[in-house]
Amino acid sequence: MNPKLIPRDIFVEKSVIDQPIIHNIRKNHAECRLHFVDHIIPGESDEDRPAIEVIDFKGKFLKPCPGTRNYICCGYQILHFGEQCSIGCTYCILQAYFSSTRLRLFANWDRMLNETKSVLKNNPQRFFRIGTGEFTDSLLLDPITEFSTLIVPFFALFPNCVLELKTKTDHIELLKDLDHRGRTIVAWSLNSNRVIFREEGLAVPLSRRLECAKRCMEWGYRLAFHFDPMIYYEGWEVDYREVIDLVFSNTDPDKIVWISLGCFRFMPALKNIIEEKYPGSDIIYGEFIQGLDGKMRYFKDIRIEMYSKMV
Repeated sequence: MNPKLIPRDIFVEKSVIDQPIIHNIRKNHAECRLHFVDHIIPGESDEDRPAIEVIDFKGKFLKPCPGTRNYICCGYQILHFGEQCSIGCTYCILQAYFSSTRLRLFANWDRMLNETKSVLKNNPQRFFRIGTGEFTDSLLLDPITEFSTLIVPFFALFPNCVLELKTKTDHIELLKDLDHRGRTIVAWSLNSNRVIFREEGLAVPLSRRLECAKRCMEWGYRLAFHFDPMIYYEGWEVDYREVIDLVFSNTDPDKIVWISLGCFRFMPALKNIIEEKYPGSDIIYGEFIQGLDGKMRYFKDIRIEMYSKMV
């Protein structure tokens, strides 16, 4: 575990002091500094200072993927258990999506489980693909929160769903002895070694991700991989082909349930953020056109080339 990923300062709403997540943080993060406050309101604190905020979440935990206007949606469901990420990928959409840079965790796990249980039980004929990696990295803070030890056995109880944990970390140790019953899929975002080195901040190297995937496979988990975003540059196809070869030489293809592909795209507002935060990155200076959803995307012929060569 890279200590740079997990801030020491943790701001906790007083209403959640007795929740299990606080007990776990105290137990696993000996160097943390806990600050108890009445309410946490984004924008009212020194948000340039790395920190974690733990709150009593008032919103809906399980919600459909927002999708992209004018494009076909995958039908994914998001289990909203936290927000933001400290890995520091240059291309991360969360930089433009959230106003606060602080990591945020939702403490009221009991309501989360009750809400999810109700949805699953009331829709027995529907199959749900549910993931926790939309607004944060699924396993980023797992070493201190132990969230996986709660959520993996919970989803093992329901035959009409699978849970996907998507990560760029090696925080898998707590998954080893859990009763998952094949209902949890462990997934890694993958990229070429060049992109990982230049653009993916504190993410673990490709070799480490595949090593962890192999271990999870040995523990009975099924796997998924996401090549998203694929970055176009001279020689990209050779580099990405190498990654594909490594995936299939380190894992059993029969244990891979899906592999997704997505070319780099970004909201126009993200360009200024990347220029300011990561002046050494050149990923925003390619050949782009604005899509129907307002996002900047590679020219169509580039996208077709990348998808056809990857498939």
